[in-house]
Amino acid sequence: MTEFPTTPAEHQQGKRNAFTRFLDGVEWLGNLLPHPVTLFALLALGIVLLSGLMGYMGVAVVDPRPAGAPGVAEDGMIRAVSLLDGDGVRRIFTGLVDNFTGFAPLGVVLVAMLGVGVAEKSGLLSAAVRSLVMGAPPKLVTVAIVFAGIISNTASEVGYVVLIPLGGAIYYALGRHPLAGMAAAFAGVSGGYSANLLIGTIDPLLAGITQEAAQLIDPDYTVLATANWYFMFASTFLVAVIGSLVSIYIVEPKLGEYDASKADPTILDDGMMKPLTEDERKGLRWAGIALLGVLALMAITLVPEWGILRNAEDGDRMDSPFFDGFVVWIFIFFVTIGYTYGRATGTMKTDRDVIDAMAAALSSLGLYIVLVFFAAQFVAFFGWTNLGAITAVTGANFLVETGMTGPMVFFLFILICAVINLSLGSASAQWAVTAPIFVPMLMLIGYSPEAIQAAYRIGDSTTNIITPMMSYFGLILAWATRYQKDLGVGTLIAMMLPYTIFFITAWSVFFYLWTFVMGIPVGPGSPTYYTP
Repeated sequence: MTEFPTTPAEHQQGKRNAFTRFLDGVEWLGNLLPHPVTLFALLALGIVLLSGLMGYMGVAVVDPRPAGAPGVAEDGMIRAVSLLDGDGVRRIFTGLVDNFTGFAPLGVVLVAMLGVGVAEKSGLLSAAVRSLVMGAPPKLVTVAIVFAGIISNTASEVGYVVLIPLGGAIYYALGRHPLAGMAAAFAGVSGGYSANLLIGTIDPLLAGITQEAAQLIDPDYTVLATANWYFMFASTFLVAVIGSLVSIYIVEPKLGEYDASKADPTILDDGMMKPLTEDERKGLRWAGIALLGVLALMAITLVPEWGILRNAEDGDRMDSPFFDGFVVWIFIFFVTIGYTYGRATGTMKTDRDVIDAMAAALSSLGLYIVLVFFAAQFVAFFGWTNLGAITAVTGANFLVETGMTGPMVFFLFILICAVINLSLGSASAQWAVTAPIFVPMLMLIGYSPEAIQAAYRIGDSTTNIITPMMSYFGLILAWATRYQKDLGVGTLIAMMLPYTIFFITAWSVFFYLWTFVMGIPVGPGSPTYYTP
């Protein structure tokens, strides 16, 4: 059995190999870019200028979606939209504020941080982390963080706003580089986005898009939300192992010893390795009781047939207000257990303590809010111009033109999906545009929509961690700069690039072996092949 080192110190002083030097080059080039806020501002300006050029040239592609579908133009074309003409300039001016306030991750982060702030200020997070790391075998901490990141996808955004910064805190408490802990968590949460032991909120969404695309060929074809469950269940363990090995043997050694002088002093806690006091143990016990109470409340709203947070129309549990509003549960969870802990230990006595904790949490997000303003404009402008959709359709058409028909076509398919994901970060938005091309095309050469969807999800997940187009990329960057104030985009991308390379390689091979060598279906009732 492979022995995971307690710390990678024995690798840190070793000779830097070619791969490490390659990552150094990526980091150097990336850090030549300006400050991330300036970078997003320049990207937004660049999109405006590029849209003017593309609009003037009349760039357009045939829309693969059926006529009459939402968003399909009357002439069936996707055209580049200029933001330099009168309509475009007016849209920029009238939409600037809405782009910022409507940026989905912003509201999620702010609401979640109100609750997390209470848990942090009360001392609960510090005590919980110390209880965890001082009682767990150090060799398994990395594996636990990556695995927890993968599983967190079931609970929507909780991994991004809670687990990734917690990964940094855990590593710092262990005397290891906190960015390595954040990288391990980020790899699990975002790089392993499509792997899970349970069906998540994204499964029914993708299945619905796949079914619509499949019905272009076979009007009676149905795709279940569980279409990829077998494969994604098994992928959970693959991604956890690969992510852990990359963290231990590549990322952490490259980061080297942590220099705390580069950190924001407010993020460092000299008491992170002190043994728990009796008051803290008492507080954790009361917090555990509060935790059980919150879990019971969650179950009451979802499990019974009369559960108030189930889908009001059909009673469905997955496509329901429970998961659509999961950030509210994050808020309730941390406020409840944080205040309970604070009352038990004496760190919180009145409502003013709770309010001060919430205010302090939001005050630490200044850089993130500034960054989000410009990132939101860039993402909105990119969507308005249709450049992302044009890129997606162009990539799909390239695959069609290759003329490949054997199972090896899936390697190219996964790679193209991964490249498209760099510019079109939303899994559902990308699949809505490309599924009407990929699904009918691959069905006609004999492959089932369920297998096609499983392959797409590999490509979509593995480049989430290296693209600024991913909605939470700015948040991760803001968290990371608290531990290293001079950190640039290049450092973050170079830190995550090894995960992308190993994930897409190992996961693609695993898909090929699972589906075409061992002949195992990707999900219950999901065939591998389709007979036109």
